[in-house]
Amino acid sequence: MSFFNSMIISATGLSAQRTRMDIHAQNLANVDTTRTADGGPYRRRAVIFEERTARSTFAGALGQAIGQTVRGGGRGEGLSSSFHGAINRTFAGTGLPFRGIAGGSTGGAGVRVHSIQEDDSPGPRVYDPGHPDADAYGYVERPNVNTLAEMVNMISATRSYEANITAMNMAQAMMSRTLEMAGR
Repeated sequence: MSFFNSMIISATGLSAQRTRMDIHAQNLANVDTTRTADGGPYRRRAVIFEERTARSTFAGALGQAIGQTVRGGGRGEGLSSSFHGAINRTFAGTGLPFRGIAGGSTGGAGVRVHSIQEDDSPGPRVYDPGHPDADAYGYVERPNVNTLAEMVNMISATRSYEANITAMNMAQAMMSRTLEMAGR
């Protein structure tokens, strides 16, 4: 894995955690919303993450296309091995760490938001006959947002965001140090 891959993976984590924080903030802002455009109370939303595969990025698609073997033509040598051989010969004397586009994959390329889904669980029913959204029996269905759980999730998202920043800073420091050593 190259230094840039580390930074890209951390950047996808930052983006995903920022989305997660936004959704939790939206849930907290609507903790008392008993009427929405769809009718009924606000429904809690949750962010669903998925692994961002190397094939879902442009670099991954390019690497996969380069890695395909050449059929016919007699030699039978894959374009990937000749390409990586040329790259390795080019950078061998520089002392810089380099891996080819398709080589050395760790399997994933970060994280992305798969979807934002509504929680269909019912909210608490509170007796409040004076409320404009009360039913015939005086009960109001409240949003299914648990303030304490949302705050815990917000803290968790913040910590994950900070961890991704730290990982990005470490990759940047390693890259700077490597360039300093190569310049000597």
